[in-house]
Amino acid sequence: MTSVAVPEHPWLLPGELAVPVDRARTHPRRTTRDWIVDGLAFLLGLLWVLFVTVDSLSPAPETAIPLPHDWMVGADALLGLACCGLLWLRRRWPLGLAVATLPLTLFSLAAAVPLLIMYFTVVVHRRTAVAIAITGVGLLTNLVFSWLRPDPAWPYWATVSWGVVITLSVLAWGMFVRARRQLIVSLRERAERAEAEQQLRVAQARHLERTRIAREMHDVLAHRISLLSLHAGALEFRPDAPPDEVARAAGVIRGSAHAALQDLREVIGVLRAEGGGDAPEPPQPTLADLPALIAESRAAGVRVNVNDGVVAPQDVPAALGRAAYRIVQEGLTNARKHAAGAVVTVDLAGGPGTGLTVAICNRWPVGAPAGDTLPGAGTGLVGITERVTLAGGRVAYGRDDAGDFRLAASLPWPA
Repeated sequence: MTSVAVPEHPWLLPGELAVPVDRARTHPRRTTRDWIVDGLAFLLGLLWVLFVTVDSLSPAPETAIPLPHDWMVGADALLGLACCGLLWLRRRWPLGLAVATLPLTLFSLAAAVPLLIMYFTVVVHRRTAVAIAITGVGLLTNLVFSWLRPDPAWPYWATVSWGVVITLSVLAWGMFVRARRQLIVSLRERAERAEAEQQLRVAQARHLERTRIAREMHDVLAHRISLLSLHAGALEFRPDAPPDEVARAAGVIRGSAHAALQDLREVIGVLRAEGGGDAPEPPQPTLADLPALIAESRAAGVRVNVNDGVVAPQDVPAALGRAAYRIVQEGLTNARKHAAGAVVTVDLAGGPGTGLTVAICNRWPVGAPAGDTLPGAGTGLVGITERVTLAGGRVAYGRDDAGDFRLAASLPWPA
C-alpha cells in the first residue's frame, strides 16, 4: 500500500490532510453504530416528509403552510425523499451534498429535516470556518423561505426567528460533538504517546543498566585475566620450577578462571533477561573488600605497598566504597599489564566531611615489555573517569613529576 501527501485544503480537519491511495482507508466501512445512526436519520427524514405532505394536503388551511399549486406538494415530497436517500452518502461527501442541496432551503419544507442532518454532518466533520460559511448562507435562504412559504399562524419575523434558532442550535450541537470527538482523539493519542514514552524509558533504563553491567564486567574480568596471564607467564618462564610451586600456580590459575567464568555467567544471565526481574543483585565490593584484592595481587607476585589513612572506614557509604574499590582494581590491573615487576603503591586517605582520596602509583616501564602483554581495550580509565564524575568527584591520571604513572581520584564523603 502506498500513500501520497495531498495539498492542504481549508475545509478539512487536521486529521484529514494526508489521504492514502487505498480506497478502503479513504472511505472506511460503516461500523454497526454508523449503520444504526444512518438508519435512524433516514427514518426520521421519511417521517418528516410524510408529516409535511399529509399536513399540506389537510383540509385545515389555517394550520398548514400553503403552496400555490397542488402539484407542488407532490414535487416537494419527491425532493424530500431524494434528500432522504442522499443521507446515506453524507459521510463520504458532506460538504459537496450540503452545497448542492442549499438551493432547496429556499422553498422546500419536506427536505428541511434531511437538509438539517446534512448540515449537522458538515459542522461535525469540517472546519469551523466552513461550518460558519454554510450557516451564513442558510440564514440568508431562511429569509427567502419565510417569505415564499409564510406560516398562517405566525408573522414573518417570528418564522425567521424560529429558523435562526433551529439553525444555530444545530450549529452549537455539531460543534460540541466535534469538540468532544477531537478531545477523545487527543486523549487517545496522549495515552498512546505516554505508553510509547514509557516503553522508551524502560528500554533506556535497560540499556543503561546493561552498560553499567558491561562496565563492571570489564573491571572484574580485566583483573581476573591479568592474574591468569601473570601466573601462566611465570610457569612459561620457569618450566623447571619445583612441583609445589607449579601446583600452587596452577591452583591460582584454576581459581581465577573459575571466578572469571562465574562472573561472566552472572552477567550474561542478566544480559539475556528480557525484563528487569526481581532477583537481587549479587553483593557488590566495597572498601572492606580491598584487603582481599591486595592479597590476591600479592599472591600473583605483584609487590603492593598500601598506605591506609582512612578515618572510620566502617562508615564509608557503599557507593563510595565501591567506587574506591574499582579505582584500586583498575590501577592494579594496569600495573600488571603495562609495568610488570614494578612496585605498586596504593594510598588511601580521608574521612567524613573531608572526602576520600585514592591514588595508585607505579614506576614507568623502561624499554620494551618482556614477552607478550595483555591487550587492552583502552576503556578502563575512561570508565573510571565516568564513574568518578557521576559520583561528583575528580580524577587524574598520567605521568607525574617523578616520571611515575599515577592514577588519583578524589571522591566526596558527606559528613
